[in-house]
Order: sequence, then C-alpha cells, then structure tokens
Amino acid sequence: MKSGRHFLDLNALDSESLRSILTQASVFKESTRAQDVSLLEGRVLALVFERPSTRTRISFQVAMLQLGGQAVVLSLEDSQLGRGESMADTARVLSRYVDVIVIRAMKHKTLLELAEYAEVPVINGLTDLSHPCQLM
Repeated sequence: MKSGRHFLDLNALDSESLRSILTQASVFKESTRAQDVSLLEGRVLALVFERPSTRTRISFQVAMLQLGGQAVVLSLEDSQLGRGESMADTARVLSRYVDVIVIRAMKHKTLLELAEYAEVPVINGLTDLSHPCQLM
C-alpha cells in the first residue's frame, strides 16, 4: 500500500486511531446535514462483493453520494475475479482507477491479499473472520 491506511480489523486500531475515525465520521455526518456535499468530490469508491450485500452496499454507496463522491460496484460476475484473474492483478487495476476499495470477501485471506497489493486503502466490508464496519 502506498497511500492511506487499510481498515482490516477493529482489533488492529489503537484507541487514538479509533477516536480519529469516529471524529472524522462526525465531521462527514455534519457536512451532509449542512448540505455540503463536496467533501469527497472527485473521489471514487470501489465496492467489491464476492457475496451478496444489502446494508453494506447501500451504506457505503449512499455515503459516497451524500459526500459528493461516486461508488462503483463489482460482483464476481462483473469482474475477472470469478474467471481466474489473480487478486494481485485486480488490486493493481483497481488502484489505478479508484481512491479506496471496500471488499466483502468469502475468506479473510482474500482481503489480506487485496490489501497486500492495493496501492489505495482497503476496507473490510465482511469476511469469514470479521465485520469491523458493522461493529463501528
């Protein structure tokens, strides 16, 4: 990873980092109330789903829209992941086009591999081991 930080597991955060994330979330929330929808203007979020999602997809997609950004949703059917492309290749390609990646993976090792090769921050949207965004 060359820029930003990954959010893979809640246990990996120290109390200062957790407070910082929650403080920033409050700033984002207030800006949507104030109709300032330009905080993430020009930013793109990739939502990569190996398994179906309702709440995770909607919450991230709506948040990006409310803050002026855009979200692109990719399922196994929409990408080469289901056709044999390596996670390393997928990570490199996505990193060229998006600013952050959320992945909802069947296996935690898939998340870790994506994070290893991505040059943008990766967020754990759910794996077989953890769902840190839901805990937040």
